[in-house]
Amino acid sequence: MSFTSILIAILFFSLMIFVHELGHFISARCCGVRVLEFAIGMGPKIIGRKSKKSGTEYSVRLFPIGGFCSMLGEEEEVSDDHALCRRPPWQRLIILCAGSFMNILTAILAMFIMLFSQQAYYSTKVDGFTSETAASMQAGLRSGDVIIAVNNQKVNVFNDIAYAVMREGTSPCDITVMRNGEKIVINDVVFPTYTEKSVTYGELDFRTTVVGKSFGEALKQSVYQSFSTLKLIYQSLLDLITGKYGIDSVSGPVGTVEQIGEVAQNSDFRTLLFLYVFISMNLGVFNLLPLPALDGGRIIFVLLEMIRRKPIDPKYENYVHLAGFAVLIMFMGVITVLDIIKIVK
Repeated sequence: MSFTSILIAILFFSLMIFVHELGHFISARCCGVRVLEFAIGMGPKIIGRKSKKSGTEYSVRLFPIGGFCSMLGEEEEVSDDHALCRRPPWQRLIILCAGSFMNILTAILAMFIMLFSQQAYYSTKVDGFTSETAASMQAGLRSGDVIIAVNNQKVNVFNDIAYAVMREGTSPCDITVMRNGEKIVINDVVFPTYTEKSVTYGELDFRTTVVGKSFGEALKQSVYQSFSTLKLIYQSLLDLITGKYGIDSVSGPVGTVEQIGEVAQNSDFRTLLFLYVFISMNLGVFNLLPLPALDGGRIIFVLLEMIRRKPIDPKYENYVHLAGFAVLIMFMGVITVLDIIKIVK
């Protein structure tokens, strides 16, 4: 890995984490919670400035990976009305969700910038086939059909179709289309397949029409394509849990740094933006998983409090988060070692 690759990756992660912590910061301030420190980076403090008005310290720390938004009453019980622990559960829920919300929002913005630089977009309307003997054409798909579902999974943009066929197309698929105003289901469409890293994927054997660029179309595409990426992440997590993908297919910090560096050096700015969308969406979704030490784990405790109508003892909650953090660090260590082994090979 070159120095440039590492530098670009650091800037990538720093921006995403800044955006994430900014979400917590803004929502905390709006809910009247006192923010003790807003930091970019981890480790020893390099520079810092304390606001005389709010009492918040803004700092930059030595290691440019990570960051945090430290709030009063976040880790312990405090009697101050401006402490996080003293705010109503619904406000704490907003504060905990705000970081991931900001990651997803900026990912959609990055997707919009990327798509608005294009002159046209692929649609969901079939335009032709890759060969005269294409399996989908033999099954009954026709030019002019507008695809609306693959195996009962609704599709809104071309990305939805491509990913659904890639994931589901290893077995016969049911394709639902609109043809001359009528909904038609084409059963048992067999797509060609290919294998990569011991995993088999379905492959499209048809083309779709393109639509011209407009602000409205770019906005529609950016929202749908961003949430298509969210679905991809969610389904990939399920595939990892069910064993469809092995743990060696997961990338940690080292593997991600290498990938970002390769894209930055060998691809255009639009490809780099897409990588930002994908990683930012990953960060947003991962932090909402109901795992101890993550925002999602803390959200579970707030929801339990809302159901029980009384808080869980902070001492026990901290024990759970501490244990979860230890497991998370161990997991990241294993993934990092696997990343290094893959790079060395």
